[in-house]
Parts: sequence; C-alpha cells; structure tokens
Amino acid sequence: MSLKGMRESMAPGEQAPDGRWRVFDYDELLKRDKVNLDIFWLRDKSLEESDDLPEPDVLAQEIADDMQTALEQFSAIAEKLKA
Repeated sequence: MSLKGMRESMAPGEQAPDGRWRVFDYDELLKRDKVNLDIFWLRDKSLEESDDLPEPDVLAQEIADDMQTALEQFSAIAEKLKA
C-alpha cells in the first residue's frame, strides 16, 4: 500500500491533519525547503567501536549464558504460577 493509500484508508477524525504522526507523500516532502531524509542520527554509537568487541566465541558464550539465566528465571515464574 502506498503512503497515499494509507492516508486515504485512515478513518475521518482518526488523526488530526496537523498531528505528529501524519503521512506525507515523498513528492510532498521534496517540495519543502531544506529537505533532508538522512537518518544518520539513528546510528548506534556502540557499533562504531566494533574493534573493541570480544572474539565471536566469547560473545556466543555470553549470549548463551544470558539465555540460560533468562530461561531459569522464566521457569521459576512458570512454577510459581502453577501453584
């Protein structure tokens, strides 16, 4: 569905025409002064420091340990809910 189709499918009054989450056509955006669709501000700073990451086997073990801990905690909750 196109953005225009999304806008047309919205129920009247569902969203104010000047609301924060309005839908705009690409062409409408290009007509604006100083249009910038660069989303550089979404970059994760921690990814820029990837040279400092541990080796993959160490990361995998840390993930496995975290998952095991989470599973144990969830199992304990499930047991309490049975009681």
